[in-house]
Amino acid sequence: MRLDRITLRQIRMPLVHFFETSFGRTTERDIILVEVESGGVSGWGEVTAGEHPFYNEEWTASAWLILRDYVAPDVLGRELAGPEEVAPLSGHIREHRMARGGLEAAVWDLAARLEGVPLWKKIGGGARREIPCGVSIGIQNSVEELLDTIARELATGYQRIKIKIKPGWDVDVVRQVRERFPSIKLMADANSAYTLADAEHLRRLDDFYLMMIEQPLSHDDIIDHAVLQAQLATPLCLDECIRTANHVAQAARLRACGIINLKLGRVGGFREARRVHDAAQAAQIPVWCGGMLESGIGRAHNIALSTLPNFVLPGDVSASSRYWQRDLIHPAVEVTPQGTIAIRDQPGFGYELDLEYIRHLTVREESLS
Repeated sequence: MRLDRITLRQIRMPLVHFFETSFGRTTERDIILVEVESGGVSGWGEVTAGEHPFYNEEWTASAWLILRDYVAPDVLGRELAGPEEVAPLSGHIREHRMARGGLEAAVWDLAARLEGVPLWKKIGGGARREIPCGVSIGIQNSVEELLDTIARELATGYQRIKIKIKPGWDVDVVRQVRERFPSIKLMADANSAYTLADAEHLRRLDDFYLMMIEQPLSHDDIIDHAVLQAQLATPLCLDECIRTANHVAQAARLRACGIINLKLGRVGGFREARRVHDAAQAAQIPVWCGGMLESGIGRAHNIALSTLPNFVLPGDVSASSRYWQRDLIHPAVEVTPQGTIAIRDQPGFGYELDLEYIRHLTVREESLS
């Protein structure tokens, strides 16, 4: 396999409803799509970086430059034995894993299409024919709006509810959610909004039998999370600070968490995602697939990833209609009344591309050959 051409497209998609975290509020997404071509066949990937460098050091504009000036030249024209060889070619670049992972995921999709197999099979997945789904609900304008939103999502069939928290929007909000929904699978995501000085306050969340508290402390910390975990009954889930399989080993050794959120872009693509998955499985730490407000392309990649065996908890992979009036793929991703998504057996990531709509949304494009 040799990559003949790489095309970068930046698209702008308005969200159906704003999404707010401790970082801020998002109303539309600027997303980079990566198309790689070999022998007239294309594979597609998505860069999951946000519009601003708040979740990590990456953002849309930086990812474009990293891809155009560094990653693409490293892989164009090379003879590749398989997609496993792509990630090491850009390994000399410090971090910028979302940019690198967007291209790497596109090559995995291409390889699957060239072989005529579904992406989930190409990456070694297939442990389940349907993946369990949860939803991530951002900070709302009021608790009443939050409760109404949760009720709607539960009626749709979702198996787990994740709510965002931050100082001033945490214990009292969770208490009201639990009073309204006493038996649902519920978790809270802090997106690094707290410090160890808040341990006593966070311990109050133990009263609400949450599945987990996600990344309450610094985005790059494992040690303080271990200190905090020793003080809580509720399992901690690590997200931002887990970028490699070695980070998983460190977290396990320190007993810093009970669960890991595995995001494809955050770890740099499928090669490292499989290594992170395997390390967590060896340490008996369950994983689930987190979301980054992806379009249907990134969502399809997440579905494939979630078929690996250690993805035993409902992830943030939800229906297209939760985010977009119209998605980039068809059929759109849908969730069954049982709160699952069925995997597809078509080659590659399994969905058809709406190329006309992609062209309509494109705000800049550049081809490299």
